[in-house]
Amino acid sequence: MRKHLEIFAVAGLPEVAAGDDLAGLIGEAADLRDGDVVAVTSKIVSKAEGRLSTGSRDEAIDDELVRVVARRGDTRIVQTRHGLVLAAAGTDTSNTAPGTVLLLPVDPDLSARRLRAALKDRYDVNVGVVVTDTLGRPWRVGQVDLAIGAAGVRVVEDLRGTTDSHGNVLAVTEPAVADEIASAGELVKGKADGVPVAVLRGLADVVLPVGEDGPGARALVRDAASDMFSLGTREAARAAALERTPPAGPREVDPSLWDGLLADDEDVHLEVLDNSIAVFGDNPVAVGIIAERLAVLLHAEGYGVTVRTGSGSEATVTFGSRST
Repeated sequence: MRKHLEIFAVAGLPEVAAGDDLAGLIGEAADLRDGDVVAVTSKIVSKAEGRLSTGSRDEAIDDELVRVVARRGDTRIVQTRHGLVLAAAGTDTSNTAPGTVLLLPVDPDLSARRLRAALKDRYDVNVGVVVTDTLGRPWRVGQVDLAIGAAGVRVVEDLRGTTDSHGNVLAVTEPAVADEIASAGELVKGKADGVPVAVLRGLADVVLPVGEDGPGARALVRDAASDMFSLGTREAARAAALERTPPAGPREVDPSLWDGLLADDEDVHLEVLDNSIAVFGDNPVAVGIIAERLAVLLHAEGYGVTVRTGSGSEATVTFGSRST
């Protein structure tokens, strides 16, 4: 059981510029020991790597995103090439020269590995490194620092299959250790104090042996197959209502998707065809409602959907192959 943890802010670091030696700057300012974890704000990693854009922030966001998750006015929540979902693709215009936009590191895990290796080579210490950035969280007010890069630390502690103090088997418990390290480090770094590095001491049990970097923070990114909230509420509703072009490819659909859909309307019936579902009954309004509800259910599962109404009390819901 871990009973003691110390967190130190590494003060006195100069303004970092492209090409600066982060390992040297941190190693000279911090009294590092084996088993320490170094939490480094992504901003100084990006500066050292020359990750600056001279275009507008909107242009930088467009270049960094792979998809828009939600939009409210000028605010965009997007997914970046790293797999991260965050506001403005992690771009930043604070603490950087006017007219420039600071971008996230190209590969934060690689940045962490390089920094860890340099600290070992130069100061002969086996430390873990976590590259951090500030993110908001769904359903929660405020922001916290989370891990976007990591090396030499166990990023997740898998407790599944173990038992609690009452003998209950834990089925889903996987503490995100790297995120907890990032947030703990932020308590001493602060947002406006100009302290970009913290050292956490007392976590030697999560630091990996020399030569083992671990999977990195990429392992914390939930993949599409297990992402239950891949769009904002408005975006999901709009996509379901306006999607009209089913993608090509094999079409398979599980009838269990619409279990209970007809429970309140026994006069409406469904017939599953090769690439569509016929909806028919005596009441054209009820048929239309059921068809649109069916389209929403299918679209939520990733199918491209088209709804067409017939001349009478009929509608056809055509679906394409399931997106990944």
